[in-house]
Amino acid sequence: MPSKNNLNTPIPKLRIIAGKWRSRVITFQPADGLRPTGDRIRETLFNWLSTTIDGARCIDVFAGSGALSFEALSRGASQCTSLEQQGAAIKNLYKNASALRAENLNIVQADSIHFLQHSPPDQPFHIAFVDPPFSARLLTQTCELLNSGGWLSHNAHIYCEMEAADSSFIAPDNWEMLREKVSGDVRYCLYSRVEPKS
Repeated sequence: MPSKNNLNTPIPKLRIIAGKWRSRVITFQPADGLRPTGDRIRETLFNWLSTTIDGARCIDVFAGSGALSFEALSRGASQCTSLEQQGAAIKNLYKNASALRAENLNIVQADSIHFLQHSPPDQPFHIAFVDPPFSARLLTQTCELLNSGGWLSHNAHIYCEMEAADSSFIAPDNWEMLREKVSGDVRYCLYSRVEPKS
């Protein structure tokens, strides 16, 4: 039987900031490494993407709570593929997708690195969200796989989120940084991809 403390613990919630689901709330269960992108950072990010999000095909590589996926779809993305490994997070993604009737959300339970190595897409993505658990140090490897594996369209936009003190991330040579900000202990960047020369 759940303890009294568990019964009284509020379920974490996030608010969708803008678009067709504006002010709708999604819930999620806390888990190791799960660190949803906060409201202020999401608002800044989607202001950066305001001219490119409409009709975009997106991939959320470490979906977690699904905050970036649902925000993208709310703001007019045509489709989003959300990769997530943890079962509890997958269950919540399906629950929130059902509540919002998000039929254009493709939820995939998989190890993201393994998936990017073995499952090239039928069509490349216009926008990628890359926000792995900070302690895993997966950002450089993930971005290399996205860049070289046919996952990204020409001039795709890639959002990267990392610990502010982390200097280990190296973006692919053909990515141009468009924006960068630091908020508290989080550094976040937006890149544009240029097709590598053959």
